[in-house]
Formats: sequence, C-alpha cells, structure tokens
Amino acid sequence: QVHLVESGGGLVQTGGSLRLSCAASGGSFSRYAMGWFRQAPGKERELIGAIIPNGASVYYPDSMKDRFIISRNNAINTMYLQILSLKPEDTAVYYCNAGEKLHYVVVGEPLLAPWGQGTQVTVSP
Repeated sequence: QVHLVESGGGLVQTGGSLRLSCAASGGSFSRYAMGWFRQAPGKERELIGAIIPNGASVYYPDSMKDRFIISRNNAINTMYLQILSLKPEDTAVYYCNAGEKLHYVVVGEPLLAPWGQGTQVTVSP
C-alpha cells in the first residue's frame, strides 16, 4: 500500500509563505500522479492542484491559481507545495495523495493511499 506523510505546516502571519512536503513510501512514486488537498474546519476537502508523474505539468483549479506551486523530486520520492502570500482563509489541514492517472487525482478517485493526518497550516491575521 502507498504510504504518504505530510510535513512542514505551522503557524504563520498573513503575507508569509510555507513549503510543505509529502514523503512517499510503499509504492513506485515516479509512476504516480500526485496531488495536494486541503480541508478547513466545517468544510469539504478541496483540490489544490495535481502534478503528472515526471513533474512537467501541473493542473490547478481556477480558484487555486497564482499562490500555489506544486513540484516533485522523484529521486527522493517527495512532492512539495509552496504557498505564497498566505491569507487567514488558507488555514486548513493539508493532505497529499496519489493516483495512477492525473485525472484520477483531479476528480479525487480512485486514489492510492488512505487519508492520513495531514499537516496543519494556521495563518494569523
């Protein structure tokens, strides 16, 4: 089973930035499309963006364009999320997951890993 561990979250002030990491094991990382998701209290989990296996192309929904940058380093089985110009509404638990195709990640099924604990991002005013 694919196992993913998110890290890098924390408490930051409005306007700051963070770089989150997603470390993978238990599968063939370079074969998988990957994605970042977030879930704020009382809200549904939402897609931030998805990256193809070789990292050459990234899909972001219109609502996530400009401030989020997804990248990956297949040599160390790690995907990254850089968040710029953080806002209080970015406060959420951030998760990663994997799929056999980019489309599976974009639509949220089928995914290859169970949802883990994620990493908490809290943005103060």
